[in-house]
Amino acid sequence: MPGRKILSTELRRRPTRFLLLAAFGGLLLLMAVAGFDSIEVLREIQTRNDAIRRDFLHRNRLLNQIRSDLYLSGTYVRDYVLEPESEDAESHRRSLSRARHDMNEALDAYAGLIAPSLTGPFNSLRQEIDEYWRLLEPALNWNVAERRARGYHFLSDEVFPRRTAMLDIADQIAAVNEQQLNAGDSQVAELFAQFRIRLGLTLAGTLLLGLVLAGYSMKRILTLEAETSERFREISLAREELKELSARLVSAQESERRAISRELHDQVGQSLSALLVTLGNLSAAVPPELAPTLSPQIAAIRKLAEGTVADVRNMALLLRPSMLDDLGLVPALQWQAREVAKRTGLRVHVAAAGLAEDLPDEYRTSIYRIVQEALHNCSRHAEATTVRVVVRQEANSLLLTVQDDGKGFNPQLERGLGLVGMEERVAHLGGTLRIDSRPGRGTLLSAELPLPHPEPALAHS
Repeated sequence: MPGRKILSTELRRRPTRFLLLAAFGGLLLLMAVAGFDSIEVLREIQTRNDAIRRDFLHRNRLLNQIRSDLYLSGTYVRDYVLEPESEDAESHRRSLSRARHDMNEALDAYAGLIAPSLTGPFNSLRQEIDEYWRLLEPALNWNVAERRARGYHFLSDEVFPRRTAMLDIADQIAAVNEQQLNAGDSQVAELFAQFRIRLGLTLAGTLLLGLVLAGYSMKRILTLEAETSERFREISLAREELKELSARLVSAQESERRAISRELHDQVGQSLSALLVTLGNLSAAVPPELAPTLSPQIAAIRKLAEGTVADVRNMALLLRPSMLDDLGLVPALQWQAREVAKRTGLRVHVAAAGLAEDLPDEYRTSIYRIVQEALHNCSRHAEATTVRVVVRQEANSLLLTVQDDGKGFNPQLERGLGLVGMEERVAHLGGTLRIDSRPGRGTLLSAELPLPHPEPALAHS
């Protein structure tokens, strides 16, 4: 069932992942498209605005050149008509021809840039200019006497009024030019307005999609948070149940050890003791003539029985020393220290005084087993020569320290089952276990167990 539940959860999450990826991808794509579109529109607006300004300046420059040539032509005509010298008059006529040539080039260039709205005024201007040059052609062939006789009236009656009319037409073209510039500005403004509308719609769509995505993401996050909290609660409950199970297993182990130890001591030990008594009676009842043959065999059997009695006694003590229940914690620790010293050669010093006689069985058993495991580690792994065990009872706690002079180790990297068992025993009683050790500096094991507060006696009415 748990595996099926996890598989079902994983299958539910896959569409959500794809949906979130698609939504985020679509949002990013929409933002990218909006950005590129904005850049292109701004580039188009800039290009069109530059083209409008460039065309206007070019047309205005050509129109100013036409105006300038008109002014110059009038000046050259005046100088030519009023000049008494033939050579100087010819020079003015050549200047007038150059001005006419430059004006025609400017008119041809302007014709290529003309807008439909300027076709009428421009054609009028061109007709006036052509008529102006046709009017000037006869005067350019006058001799000195004709220029002197007819020049003044020709200038005042024909040239200057016609030039003024042409300049008025040029001013009209300039005004239309400005109108065209304003129309171009209006087009650019319209492009900006369209761009603002498009950008507003894009931003609105992006914001809407972002809000939908944010709402959906928030919903999924809250759902995942609730699932995570539920999983955490289940894990915490399972951990507490595991601790409780571990404590029950330890308690059951201690009970089983106590039962087996009692069984070995009471049943097997008494049976072996009865066997020794029977062997003693049998040895005394052997006839003298059979003593040389039976006495050695009876002695061997008696020696084997005595060794078995010692082994059974040691096994019972190792499983659960009866003195821990009968005499208390301190004698059991001292006996354990003597046995370890006898077996391994370690010098074990036990300092335990002032312990209460009514110390709970769980505390006595835990202290004894922690010291037992610590001495086992010292003799097997630490290569120590001296171990000091201190048990001290304070007002609200029971303190235990085991310190050796061995080679030490790194508690963060080297953790065996023995240390785990110590931590479980201490944690079950609500205490703390600390291990201070470094390679080459020995090990200090410290345990602090909070003592339960005695319940107040009930008052009898």
